[in-house]
This record gives sequence, structure tokens and C-alpha cells, in this order.
Amino acid sequence: MGEKAHEKKDDKEAQFEDHEHVEVSEELSPELEALMQTEPLKGLSEAEVAERTARFGKNEISEKKTNPLLKFLSYFTGAIAYLIELAFILSGVVEDWIDFGIIGGLLVINALIGFIEESKADAALDALKNTLALKSRVFRDGRLQEIESSELVPGDIVAVRLGDIIPADARLLGISVDGSDVEVNLQVDQSALTGESLPVEKKRGDTIYSSSICKQGQMLAVVTKTGANTFIGRAANLISITNEQGHFQKIVNQIGNFLVVITLTMVVIIFIYLLLRRKNEVDHLSKTDVFDVLRDVLVLTVAAIPVGLPTVMSVTMAVGAKQLAAKQVIVKRLTAVEEMASVSVLCSDKTGTLTLNKLTFDEPYLKPGFTKEDLLLYSYLASEPGANDPIEMAVRTAAKRDVPLLADCTGHTIPGFKVASFVPFNPATKLTQATVVDHHAGESFRVAKGAPQVIVKLVGGDDEATHAVNLLARRGLRALGVARTVPGTLDSWQLIGMISLLDPPRPDSAETIRRCEEMGVVVKMVTGDQLIIAKEVAGRLGMSRAILDANSLTDPDATDAQLADRCLHADGFAQVIPEHKYRVVELLQSKGLLVGMTGDGVNDAPALKKANVGIAVHDCTDAARSAADIVLLAPGLSTIVDGVLTSRAIFQRMRSYALYRITSTVHFLIFFFIITLAFRWQMKAILLIFIAVLNDAATLVISVDNAQISRRPDKWRIGQLITLSVILGCFLTALSFAVFFVARDVFNIPDDAGKQSEDDTKDGRMETIIYLNVSSAPHFTIFSTRLAGFFWENLPSLTFTAAILATQVFAMFISIFGINNLTTAIGGGWGVSLLAISLAYFVVLDAVKVFVFRIWSFELTVKLWPTRARKERLRHKKERLIIDERVRLNVARIRAVSKAIYAANAFAKAGRRELPR
Repeated sequence: MGEKAHEKKDDKEAQFEDHEHVEVSEELSPELEALMQTEPLKGLSEAEVAERTARFGKNEISEKKTNPLLKFLSYFTGAIAYLIELAFILSGVVEDWIDFGIIGGLLVINALIGFIEESKADAALDALKNTLALKSRVFRDGRLQEIESSELVPGDIVAVRLGDIIPADARLLGISVDGSDVEVNLQVDQSALTGESLPVEKKRGDTIYSSSICKQGQMLAVVTKTGANTFIGRAANLISITNEQGHFQKIVNQIGNFLVVITLTMVVIIFIYLLLRRKNEVDHLSKTDVFDVLRDVLVLTVAAIPVGLPTVMSVTMAVGAKQLAAKQVIVKRLTAVEEMASVSVLCSDKTGTLTLNKLTFDEPYLKPGFTKEDLLLYSYLASEPGANDPIEMAVRTAAKRDVPLLADCTGHTIPGFKVASFVPFNPATKLTQATVVDHHAGESFRVAKGAPQVIVKLVGGDDEATHAVNLLARRGLRALGVARTVPGTLDSWQLIGMISLLDPPRPDSAETIRRCEEMGVVVKMVTGDQLIIAKEVAGRLGMSRAILDANSLTDPDATDAQLADRCLHADGFAQVIPEHKYRVVELLQSKGLLVGMTGDGVNDAPALKKANVGIAVHDCTDAARSAADIVLLAPGLSTIVDGVLTSRAIFQRMRSYALYRITSTVHFLIFFFIITLAFRWQMKAILLIFIAVLNDAATLVISVDNAQISRRPDKWRIGQLITLSVILGCFLTALSFAVFFVARDVFNIPDDAGKQSEDDTKDGRMETIIYLNVSSAPHFTIFSTRLAGFFWENLPSLTFTAAILATQVFAMFISIFGINNLTTAIGGGWGVSLLAISLAYFVVLDAVKVFVFRIWSFELTVKLWPTRARKERLRHKKERLIIDERVRLNVARIRAVSKAIYAANAFAKAGRRELPR
């Protein structure tokens, strides 16, 4: 995409390639273009400013503040929450104050955990506002004056100089404040906006962007866009409109919807049945009768619904967040801990994330007779002491590190040398020069360092060096030439070599990418930097070099599905703006993928907010930190691997609990639905509450259980989860009925069907037997649900095992010995036998679980639920597998041929070396 620009003495001289800097530009509308015709040294009048302020508004980013109370109340929404709240209200209506207190406490605790953990997560707009310039110098009514940057309007003439933060998007006019043409173009640092690692040269007619920083020069510019219409303003708008429901919340709501439907359906049927039965007993229903039935049904509802599910999951995630904090990974949004386990694509910014965001000395080009130490020593002698220029700092740092003579020198004092005179860098000459006295040789010489074109011309031309510089440029490396005078003269120059500079990858980036890919997480580079630089860095990181430019994301002829496939198969994108990064994340999510995004700049903030998990790296901007869900406090990306491993462990614990809790609910509802309708048998209300509270309290320790970490991204398969829960719930129901019938028909224990708790003729033993069975059998199932394989493949932790066994041993003792008004004593034989049966039965359920997991597939679900959409999806999936296999075989063939050609060439070269000369 570049043009040929060269300096030559004749047609045979090699030419330097000038790789044009690619930058996204926008055409202004004719209406806005008409406002740009302001007279430079006069500026706008007060009347024009007032009219344009009314039309375009102030030059600031508007914000919407969330009411803290409304945010706190939002934690009381969701299917499960609504059902729990209904139970909370009904318990107050029937004056069941114990349930009222327990349910209310669980609701408030769960809301507080979420609210406290996330209270600091919504400051992205504030951080963006902090990057804006506060004051600006502007021409108005013929005078250069200082005003608040928020008062700028399109058409204003602003003066930009070294060190200024650009106050708005503006077009450079190429003149200074006195109206004369400028001799030097601006150098603008827009790395925080675009991700470019080096300052960008801006000339007359170019656009400078709000919040970028002027690093060199001074010039007048006319404001083109202000406030929300600027480059940074559009980024802020993308952040403000990104407020989607989290993936984890969707999963919890799906689970909740299923439980709510089956609970309400069965409970309403039982309620109607009990009312009709009561009416038959008393002929006329009183208010007390209705309230008694309602109280019984309410207790059944509270015991059935997973009131502790949100709390157990929140506590599990909070424990995980604490573990990550110890590894210097700060979790701002609690559910991000779970969602990170399911991330299958990690989009990463390059500059400052994968790389150091610091120019570093790379492999140089050297002329014969000179070493790397020579090149660095002479470049150091030609460097300006104390200069903050990134190129100068890179050269001086490398020289001090690699040249032993300079290792201990302070300031610019060099043992054996004295800089007699120094000519600093001049944009017109594009080089620095120094006259140096060599005390050892007793002579003086001159050194020069600067643009390769200038240095090559200084030495009288060098085609080999020109080709070397072109090769470096094609790889995205910045080159600097270094020359010195020939010994014995101060006028004749010789070339030492060419320094190459690059923003290098972080030391741990390549290893992090490798480990992520081992865990099934594909890493894609998404950067605002130039395409050739992105490909060079990708190669050094061990990534494939299939990096596309931004045009591939804005192709008007491509559909969203085609663009999404493009994003899926590309290894990254370069020369992108914040909208493009946001779009990449959005397109990948449209494929059903959970996407992570890492970044450090303002340009990354919208994509960080849009991603399922946004990760701000060490030394990031406030905007990135505020938009992210997770913040890394340690340099580098290696802690991301720790985050993925921890989150997958947490995911396994949460899925284990969800499977256990849904199974318990299904068992509870089916058993009591059938036994109430078919046998008119009911359990004492206090025992139902005892089961629910005791078992949920015990499962809180699942947050510290051992977990089998998956080697691939985890996924909530709701259909599989609910199907398996129903199957296990039915097996548990069968066990409970078996216990009921054996006790009644074999051991002749009265079933007390239709008898109330206060009935003196009630035996009570059947109630205790069923209590112990319903308490222990589902609870021991958690030993099986904690992993997909057999339970012995990864044994539970001692703490977890002790907590689960302790609750059921306690239930066994109160059943054996009995407690007044709670349980009737059933003796040691029944107590130990029931607990042993429950413990053995979970092994049977474990085998059922493994069988279901092994036969489960998407193809099976299509057979079980053959909708048109699912059939079409299965067809596409099979076609994709065939194509992928064909591609894999073709790639393998190409690699085999490449290896053969390489081997043949190696043999040929070896043969030529052995030929006699």
C-alpha cells in the first residue's frame, strides 16, 4: 500500500520503500464541512459559538448515573427470586414467622453479596472524562484566549503545542499562531486511543483525535467534532449502551424457570386437592381451614424451591474471587468468575497487553568489521543526554545493558571518550551528530545517528543497507542508521550499521498463549497498530499470521454470518478502531461463543465492556480498568491462566451443586405430589423446613471442595442438566417409595395416612423413616454429581465430606432417639440401615449418571426433540466437520511436501559445500 520515495544519484541506486501509515479516516458531511471555513486568526464570534453550542451541545461526554437503591433492588429479580419472594409474602400472610425470617434473610444476604462485590464496577464513563483536556487555547473574536475545553464547538480554531492533550477531534491547518507556515509536522501519541506503539506524524489536513497527546511541534487546527461525536466519545457511547444480561444470570434464570414451572404446577394441584379434601371433611371451609392448607402448601413450596441456590452460588464465586485476589487478579463482577470458565475465544489487544508498549533494541544490520557493541557504543555517543524520546531511551537502555564499557557510567560520561560538541535532533536534518575525543587513540571523530535515508546519503550511498532497511520495514520494525567518520578525517563517513527497534512481546506472552490453546482457548490479536507490525508480533508469539485489516470487518457485500465466520477463522485484526474491536466481540458472540477480551487503553474499553469477560491488564488506563470485569495487578498475562484454572474449578463446583439441587427438587416434588394425592400422606411441616435448611447450609462448603478441572472450556448444557436431574430424581423417588412400602407392608409400620400431627392415635415412626430417607438419599447424591466421571476418579475434600456426613449423622441420631414434637424414635436398626442404604444408593446413581453423560450428544437431543431448527443446526455441524477434516488433511499434505523440499534443499547445499574448489 506504500509509495516509492527515494533519494538517488542514478537510476541504478536502490530505493527506500516508504510504508504508508494506514489510519481510519472519515468524511465530514457537507453541512459540517461548511462550518469548518473559519478564518484561522480570527476565530468564531460569540454569536456563532452560542448558536453552535445550542446545536451540538457541550464538548463533554454525558453520563447516566444508576440509582444505588434501584441497583440494589435489581438483585431481587429473576425466576427463582420471584418464587422465593412469593413464599416470603405468603409466609407473612399466614403468620408463619419462622419461615418469614429465614426466607427474608436468604433474600437479603444474596442481594448484599452481589451488590457489595459489584458496587465499584460502573465507573467507565468517569474514567473517560478524566482523559479529556480541561483547558484549551482558542481564537475567538480575533483574540487567542484560554477557555474551558467543554465550551469548544465545531469550527473553533485551537492552538496545539508540545505536551497538550488534544481537546476535541480537529483538522490540522498547517500554520502557527502567527499565521506563518509551520516547518515541522506534529508528532502525536495516540496509543491509548488506537493501540499504535509509536507517535504518529500528523501534517496539514490530517485529523488529530481528542485525548491524544502532542509530542512534538505546534500548529493551529479547526475543531471538527466535539463531545459524543468524537473518536473517544463514540467509544464512551458504546460502553453506555452495553448493558446486557450476563451469561451466568441467563443460566440461573433458565434453571429457575424450569423449577418454578414444575413447583407451581404441582403445588397448585396439591393445594386444590387439599382444599377439596378439607371441604369434604368439614362441609364448609372457614378462613382458618384455607390458611391451614395454605400453610401446608407454603411449607412444601419453601422446602422444594432452591432458596439457597443463589446464595450457595454467590458464596462459591466469592471464595473463588478471594483465591484469585491472592494471585493478584481482582474480580470486579462476581459472575465473571464463572463465565471465565466457559470462554473459548480470548481477543487480546497487542500494544501494552501482548507487548511491553516500549520500544526495544532488536537484531541489527551490521557492516563487515563492526559488532553489535560497536553499533550501540557509537549510537550512545550520538544520543541526547536525558531525552525522553522513546527511540533515544531505547537506544540508551540497550547500550547500557549490552556494552560493558557503559554498564557503570553515570550521566553521559563515558570512560576513555569525551563528547566535545553535540548537535541535537532537528526535524529538518533528521539526525543527531556529536564530535568525540578518543583519549586512547588520541584523535577526534564524529558520529551521526538518524533516519536511514539520511545516514545512507551521508556515507555516499549503500544498496545493501537500503535493502536491509526495506526488509526491516516490511516486518514493521523501525530502523535507525549509525555512521562515524573514517579514522584520520572529520569529513569522510562510513556506515556502522542499522539499529532495528520494535515494541517486543512480553516475556510470558508466548507461553500464556500456548497454555491457553492447550486449555481450548483460542487467542486472537485485535490491535489498532499497523498490519505488518501485527504480523511480526504474531509470528514472534507463535501465533499464525492470518491477520486481517479493518476493511474485512466493514465489507458492505458480506452478511453478518459471513463476517462472523471471518472473525472465527482469522488469527486477528489490525488497524482497527474501538468500534471494530466491539464488532469483533459481537460477531464472535453471535456464533454462540463466550468471548474474553484483554486490553489496557481507552480504545479497548468498549470491547472490554461488551465481552463476556473483560480483562484489564497491569498499568492500564482508568477507562479500561473501569470497563473490565477482572483487573490484573501483576505485569504480563500469565495470571490469566491462573484465572482460567480457578474459574473452571469453581464452575465444576457450581454445576455439581446445580445438578444436586435440581435433582433434590425433582425428587421432593414428585414424591410428595404422588404420596399426597394417592395415599393422603403428609409430612410434618417443621421436618420439611429442617431438610431444606440443614442440607442447603451443609452444601455451602462445596466452595472449598476438590474439583476436577476440565481441559476444554466448560459449558452449561441445560438440556442435559435438567434431563439428568429428572432421571436421578425419578430413581430417588423410586427409592423413597420402596422404603415407604417396605416399612408399611413388610415391617407393618402404620403409615398414619390422613392423620394430623396433633392426632393422639398417630404412630409417627413412618414420618421419621421417610424424613431420614428424604434427607439423606438426595444429599449423598452430591458425592456423585460433583464430577462427570465415576465418583472415585477425584475424591472430595475432607472438609466437604465431613460437612455432608455430619448433617446426615445428625439426622440419623434425631431419628434413632427422637425429639419431642419433631421426630419419633425409630431405633438404631432403622437409623443405621436407612443411612447405609442412602450411602450405597448414590453409587447406583453414579453409574446412571456416567451412562447418561456417555450417550449424551447433540445428535441424541435432535432425535429426542426433532425441531426444524435443531435438524438444520445438526446438518451444518456435520458439514463443518467434513470440511474441517478435509482442510486438516490438505494442511498435513502441504506440510509433508514443505518438509521434503526443505530436506532436499539442505542436502543440495551440503553437497555444494563438499565440492572441491
